[in-house]
Order: sequence, then structure tokens, then C-alpha cells
Amino acid sequence: MSQGLDGRAGGSGRAGGALIAIPVAWIVVVSVVDVLAPPHIHLGPLLVAAPAITPSFGGPRAVGFVAALAVIAQTVIGVLRDPEQLLSANHQAQILALIVVGTCLVVFCVLRERRAKELEQVRYVSEAAQRVVLPPLPRRLGPLRTASLYLAAEAEAQIGGDLYAAARTSSGTRIIVGDVRGKGMTAVSDAALLVGAFRVAAHRQASLDELVAYLDRCVSWDSTGAGEAGGYGETFITATVLEIPDRGGRVRMVSCGHPPPVVLRDGRPTVISAAHPAPPLGLGELGERRYRVEGFPFEPGDLMLLYTDGVTEARDPDGTFYPLTERITGWTDNSCDAFLGRFRRDLMRHVGGHLDDDAVMIVLERPAASR
Repeated sequence: MSQGLDGRAGGSGRAGGALIAIPVAWIVVVSVVDVLAPPHIHLGPLLVAAPAITPSFGGPRAVGFVAALAVIAQTVIGVLRDPEQLLSANHQAQILALIVVGTCLVVFCVLRERRAKELEQVRYVSEAAQRVVLPPLPRRLGPLRTASLYLAAEAEAQIGGDLYAAARTSSGTRIIVGDVRGKGMTAVSDAALLVGAFRVAAHRQASLDELVAYLDRCVSWDSTGAGEAGGYGETFITATVLEIPDRGGRVRMVSCGHPPPVVLRDGRPTVISAAHPAPPLGLGELGERRYRVEGFPFEPGDLMLLYTDGVTEARDPDGTFYPLTERITGWTDNSCDAFLGRFRRDLMRHVGGHLDDDAVMIVLERPAASR
């Protein structure tokens, strides 16, 4: 691909090449007017505006080109205005000032581009980590159709402490959605640990309560492992673990301090609150613990929404939380993809385009054909 004076390829380089005509035209206009102006009027200092505006659309080479052109123009103005003296002290000072300003701007652009490359590398690494730790759910999980989305609060970090995973069993689908206490790389590590443990154990643990007990032990052991600076209870993860049968039957659920699922039927949302919620994972005793498994209906034609508190605690500019059930009441989208797209747009409108916390949104659809 061809590259412009700013060294960028593609459409952005062509746009920068077109915009560079603005400072060049400014230099030409100022030079002509200054040469034709009366002797006591000096417009040469205005030339510094040309290299000053170039970094807004150009890179180091474009800025260096415009700065050099401004220095040449100032030299020509000095020679034409005072032919008997090559350059006056005033013109020499103006030329020196242009050289200093131009050099500083070029250095600034070099540092800016280096920083931009570093941020691009960070985004690439975070996206790669997300694809490994939290890949999008398959569009089909047995008879279920799915759509999933991870919204990161920080643009440079596409992954945080929110997590989700799904696994197929011989009779249905097991799904976990959770949120790690805290932020940063520690939260990412804890999320990766739990997702990995779920993927390994979801096929092997016979019952849902045994699976959740195993996950609790994994989190507890990790937070109290050898060499840890923190103590017991430093790490905990809220989570909801579901077992959805392929053919009829009720969905089985263990809730560990996580926001409840919402089932949408004919535009009417129902919040599936646990009657006996368990503590978050990592806060239970290291020994065996019994978990209460609860059930709820999920009929053909229903949509189920799983999410993290980044959704329900999202605030608008006035500080009002996102009213989830109120906003989705009346939505009759019969496709999980369409519902998720509408849900995302509505949430981002509510917060004014920027989330303060990471958010996971998962929509599960049991098609009517699966009766």
C-alpha cells in the first residue's frame, strides 16, 4: 500500500496527504502577503502556525516537511524584503525559532506514534487473551441458541474479572457466569482459574451441587496457596451455575451471590431470584459444602438473560442505575442475536457511551422448534 508523508498506510495516509495542503497553503499566503506588505509590517511569525497544526492529522515526516517549508519561506521572505542585507537579525531570530519549534513538534510526534504502537500492542495482547480465556459462546449449544458479549470498561484492556463458560453434557448444557472481586491482572488470573476449573469439571462432576462445591474448593485453595501474600477470604467470586436440559424439564441453578437470571416470555421478564443463595465462591469452608439446587421453567420460545453487575450497576449521567427489567419489558425479539444487539445499544445509551465497570451479557434462546 502507498504511504503518505506521515508514514501511515491506507485511507488515513491519503486523508493526511490531502489535509497537508492546508498548512502548505497557509505558508504560501503568509509569505506572499508578508513580501507585499509595507516594511514596518512583519507577518513572518504567523508561519509557526503551519507546523503547529500539522500534528493533528500528520506524523513526524509530515511535521518535518511543513516545518522545513516554513523555514525556507521565512528565509525567502527575509531575502526579498531586504535584498541589500542577506538576512536581518530579526529574520535570523524568526528562522531559529521556527527550527526550534519544528524540531520539538517532530520529537512530540515520534513519541506520540511510539505510544500509539504500544497501546495497539496492548490491545492485541488483551484481545488474544480474551479469545483464549473467554471466547464467545458457540452459537449453538445442543438445542439452545446463544449470543454473548463482553464489554470492557477500559478500551486498552478487553478482559477483566467478569467470566463465563459453557460445557455440553450427555443430557444438557452447563453454564457459569461470574464476577471476580477486584480488578487488574489478579482478577484476570482468578477468572481464568475458575473458567479452566469449570471446563475440566463440568463433564466429570455428576451433580450440579458437586460441581459448585468443586469450584468453591478451587477458588479457596488458590487464595490460600503457598506464597500468597493475602489470607483466607481475600479472593471471592460471585457466580451463577446453571444446568439446562436438552428436552423439557426445569433448569437447575445454584446461585452464589450473583445477580439473578431473567427469563423473558412474550415480552414479560421474570427475575429468577434464588430462595436459598449460597455465599460467593471462595468464602466457603475448605471442606465439603452442600449447595441448594433450585429450579425454574425455561420453555420453548423463551429467552434467558445472564449478566454481571456491570449491567445493573451501570449509571446514567444523573447517577441512576440501569433498570434492567423495566427497560426490557415489552421486547419481543425472538432471536437472541437481535435481543443482545438491542440490549447493548440500550445500555450504552443509558450510560452515555462509557461503562464504569466491565459487563457480561449472555442471551440463551430455546427455539419453539425444540418442543
